[in-house]
Amino acid sequence: MALTGLKENALKLILFGGKGGVGKTTCASSTGLYLAKDFKTLLISTDPAHSLSDSLGEVVGSEIKEIKGIKNLSALEISAEKALSKFKIKYKAEIRKILGTSTYLDEEDIDSIFDLPIPGIDEVMGFKTIVDLIEEGKFDKYIVDTAPTGHALRLLTLPELLDDWIKVMAKMRWKYRYMVETFSGKYNPDEGDDFLVEMKKTVNRIEGLLRDDKASEFIAVTIPEDMAILETERLVKNLNKYGLKVKQLVVNNVLELRDCEFCRERSNAQEEYIKQIRRKFSQLKTTIIPLQPREVKGTRALNNFKEFLFQ
Repeated sequence: MALTGLKENALKLILFGGKGGVGKTTCASSTGLYLAKDFKTLLISTDPAHSLSDSLGEVVGSEIKEIKGIKNLSALEISAEKALSKFKIKYKAEIRKILGTSTYLDEEDIDSIFDLPIPGIDEVMGFKTIVDLIEEGKFDKYIVDTAPTGHALRLLTLPELLDDWIKVMAKMRWKYRYMVETFSGKYNPDEGDDFLVEMKKTVNRIEGLLRDDKASEFIAVTIPEDMAILETERLVKNLNKYGLKVKQLVVNNVLELRDCEFCRERSNAQEEYIKQIRRKFSQLKTTIIPLQPREVKGTRALNNFKEFLFQ
């Protein structure tokens, strides 16, 4: 079988995820080549250890770059740290306003708090970058090469964390508003309130996109090994728990040769794991990819790999 449905016009966001080393970047890059034939496509990496440059054989950075020799294909490596830095620069005045009016902190204390890392906010801002790009509408398809499982799950479930953070800030703001209304009788919303409303809209946009199975799809990638299968099982369960339905699975690095004792032993072991995969993920459409004779790097190798992914 092969991956299907990715050319549906309504589908905008395609995410590849799984254990480290199973071939997520290769699958994402090959899909980029496949879709670029018919759609203007942006290939994105959210993995801190970006591999897109290695996969494509061309330097990709934190700015959108057209891939040489591939019409309609561009790539981008998102830096969560840079996204957070931009966030702090843009909203520094608003956050200081909320802290200054809702707490007894002085200017020095506020500066110290503002400089502290907010758990998960850098990753949320990284994903906000993707949503902003989709809403700009300059591309037809957005393919995301996510980080290994744990990081990817945090990335996809962090809107909930951001929502909790907003609720705390809003509660602080509500107390300030109550005091103002009590003593002056009238409260005029300011930039602090506007900031909280905008952040709440960001949460809703991210959740709305991820949970719209017509607009986005998460494709799991694994290999026929015990640890990889267990991690894939946890990934799929957790994604389903958060309302993100996984419909397709890629099983990579499957050995097909049986002309030596080692190959037969290895192939027999993989056959058992593939049977296990089919039992555990019977609800998923499974695509089997044979082990490649060489490392898949560069557009030529990716085009060959693409033929197995989209037979």
